[in-house]
Parts: sequence; structure tokens; C-alpha cells
Amino acid sequence: MHIRKATRYLKDVVDQKQIIPFRRYSGGVGRKAQCKAFKHSQGRWPKKSAEFLLQLLKNAESNAELKGLDVDTLAVEHIQVNRAPHMRRRTYRAHGRIGPYMSSPCHIEMILTERDQVVQRAEGDDAPKKVSKKKLAREKMKNRE
Repeated sequence: MHIRKATRYLKDVVDQKQIIPFRRYSGGVGRKAQCKAFKHSQGRWPKKSAEFLLQLLKNAESNAELKGLDVDTLAVEHIQVNRAPHMRRRTYRAHGRIGPYMSSPCHIEMILTERDQVVQRAEGDDAPKKVSKKKLAREKMKNRE
């Protein structure tokens, strides 16, 4: 996805104009009409995650500019989110007990590449379409009749 398009999409998610479809971990996620655009039924607007990704995209864009890359041709080639070690705190419970109060941080990995402009195929250079043996045999049978 192009970096400008990704930024626009994430800003729309923060403003709840576009939705993030929840396909895999969708237990308890409500159904929303905006998900019809993705041919799905469940989704949410994860504001905090979208804002983190917006900051990451902005940082990547400034890094690319510093390296001398063309920012207008940058595209997100790969993005991956991994679990990080839990950070421990404690919460105080009834009867003098103490319970865990864990946070679930993550590592976000994003790779941007420069994409060349898409070249349109010339109309005169269409290669002949391959026809299967089965279809050739059918055509032969039709021609005999």
C-alpha cells in the first residue's frame, strides 16, 4: 500500500470514517455496517493502535527523506507485529492479597520500499491465449459435426 494511502486510511480510522475488519480474533467484536466494504461483518476502530502506526509512518517517511529516497513513491512492503515481554506491576486485592497487573506491549516492524510507476501494457503486444488440450479436442469435435 502506498504510504500516502496508508496515512489517509489510518487517519480515517481515528475519525471513524473507515473501519478495520477483525477477521481472525473476532470473538466478542460487534458487527458494523462499514465492514461490508471488506466483505466482512465484524470490525472496530482501534484509535490507539492507529495513532502508533501513524507516528511510525511519519518517522519512516522522514527517515526516507533523510536518506535521499523519493517519498512520493514509497510503499509499505511488509508490516509485522510481534509480542514483547510482559511488563509486571501489582494490583492490591481484598483480604491483603496482591494480584498481577500485566501490560502487553508489542514490537512493530515495517519495511518501506520505493515503487516504480506502473507501466501500462501496450495494446498491440497481446500474446495469443493458451488453450487447454481438452478445449482443443472439444473444438475439433464441433468442427467434425
